[in-house]
Amino acid sequence: MSDKVSTTNIMTDGIVELNVGGVFYSTSLETLRKEQDSYLARLFSDANKSKALRDAKGKYFIDRDGVLFRYVLDYLRNLKLVLPENFHEKERLRQEAEHFQLPNLVKIVNAYPSIKAHHVTPLPALGQIKDPAPVNQHLSPQSTYPQRPPASPPATNDSASPTGDNMVNNANSSPSPINERSNGFITVGYRGTFAFGRDGLADVKFRKLSRIIVCGKVSLCREVFKDTLNESRDPDRGEFDRYTSRFFLKHSFLEQAFDMLQEEGFTLVGSCGSGTNSAGEVKPGLDTEEAKWQHYNEFIFERR
Repeated sequence: MSDKVSTTNIMTDGIVELNVGGVFYSTSLETLRKEQDSYLARLFSDANKSKALRDAKGKYFIDRDGVLFRYVLDYLRNLKLVLPENFHEKERLRQEAEHFQLPNLVKIVNAYPSIKAHHVTPLPALGQIKDPAPVNQHLSPQSTYPQRPPASPPATNDSASPTGDNMVNNANSSPSPINERSNGFITVGYRGTFAFGRDGLADVKFRKLSRIIVCGKVSLCREVFKDTLNESRDPDRGEFDRYTSRFFLKHSFLEQAFDMLQEEGFTLVGSCGSGTNSAGEVKPGLDTEEAKWQHYNEFIFERR
């Protein structure tokens, strides 16, 4: 009974509904079969598509990176690839192309010039940087990166102070040095719903988040969230000293975002929420029970 309903809803006039790693896509059978020897063409062949894995809502499920799949799908639609200016996941995209057995896409990705991430080491605020002296054996560990001269000589342990090289190597895992941190605000927002299950059955996804949005100064957002930050929807990619409201995170774990903000010295200074939705108009395809509990929340963090 359920299989028949799923097939009717998900495969209509050659239109296919996909769930790729939790991200939903709509496309056509013609697009998925464009490269005849690819993994997708074989998966959605007439002989195999009935055996493909489905999720709870009947969508065809593919256990791969849902965000990067958009580039795989764009390639199949256009047989060419256009990446954002500041795209930093070339190796991961090449891995996806190899998994889906798209050799032409692999060649295109390999042909793209390597793009070095320019946000690994956070920069001090403008006006605080002086021409640094060259690093050599006569310099103390504290002098290998710009800092304000202390009012009085601090008591430090040289063996515990990071050198300039160690700061670069550990930028993705360690908080930024306090004297390099600039002040500012970051707003974290999310739209979610509370799912209570059906027919009295408990739903393991009690709190469902569709996306965690990040707003603020670009340099601060990159400093805090590092490689968990997704900039693909930002129209002004490549700039550094500006503000944006288009960033979002590659995961949906709200507490992980809060932990990263706390590690970088941010504190919560304000929050607001929309409350839950009433049983009003429901968008097509959206579960009625979930729609009743939709809400939007924002949290404002400050570092002084």
